Amino acid sequence: MANFVLNGQAVTIDADPNMPLLWAVREKLGLTGTKFGCGIAQCGACTMHLDGDPIRSCSTPVSMAEGREVTTIEGVSGEAGNGDGLASAIQAAWISEQVPQCGYCQSGQIMSATALLRDNPSPSDDDIDAAMRGNICRCGTYTRIRRAIKVASGQAQPREEEA
Repeated sequence: MANFVLNGQAVTIDADPNMPLLWAVREKLGLTGTKFGCGIAQCGACTMHLDGDPIRSCSTPVSMAEGREVTTIEGVSGEAGNGDGLASAIQAAWISEQVPQCGYCQSGQIMSATALLRDNPSPSDDDIDAAMRGNICRCGTYTRIRRAIKVASGQAQPREEEA
């Protein structure tokens, strides 16, 4: 059994302690916003927050979550009822800057960006690059991601929609 707080709600699941947190959340708890990418903690698609810190849930055993707080993309976006608005600003910036192409990496990207802006509300380009380095976008939208973070932080204006 594993007991932890998921998106603000206490949960208990019957899972092997070595089961990756990603699979426990997706398969046992039905929250599928966090994606499986590489399975070796290299791409960032599976990023969740553990006690507020971004982690790779594909390689984090569910036993590491025992008694701790886990937040998924559903939790930061407010779908679980406890979002703080920061992720909403990030998601709005993602839309205005047309960041997603295939979209597969976006939940992990947003989770990393949320942690960055929570800890550093006005990051420099170098700060953004360092915080987002572990998140791979196969479509190569890195300049859009950086700009969206600047927009979400209020350091840049959103692009005007084309007519």
